Amino acid sequence: MTLYDTDWYAWVHEQITLLEQGCFEALDLPHLIEELDLMAGNALGELYDRLIVLLAHLLKLKVAAELLPGIYDRAQRGWRLTCREQRRRLARLLRRNPSLQPTVPEEVTEAFEVARLQALAALQMDEAWLPESCPWSPEQVLDAAFWPDEPQDSDTTYVRP
Repeated sequence: MTLYDTDWYAWVHEQITLLEQGCFEALDLPHLIEELDLMAGNALGELYDRLIVLLAHLLKLKVAAELLPGIYDRAQRGWRLTCREQRRRLARLLRRNPSLQPTVPEEVTEAFEVARLQALAALQMDEAWLPESCPWSPEQVLDAAFWPDEPQDSDTTYVRP
């Protein structure tokens, strides 16, 4: 068993010390590579997870405003606050990791699938009531001024099946 296997925290500090001292030949390169790869995956995973939360709340705002006014009146303030929080966190994530920006369109598409399921569960609606693909551009999703429950020029109206 290595220090990596028995005490990850101590292993990290050992690797830091070795790097600071320039003892590159003593580094645990296979595990360093693995950890760096995991770190990159974590940033992409955070983007995906935050987009799910944001998209679910944007979808709830849009659909509830049109089809469930009682729920909308009670819940829209909280949904908006969640959207604002996620947009700020996403902006920070993308500012700190600008190379993630090109992945946003694909992540929005993939995250929408899960967000749709979350919105369906929260609103207790039939699947036919919600769009199957994201009705907003990635730019709109991230735009702090965009709200899907407010009139837009090219707005989509959802109709009960």
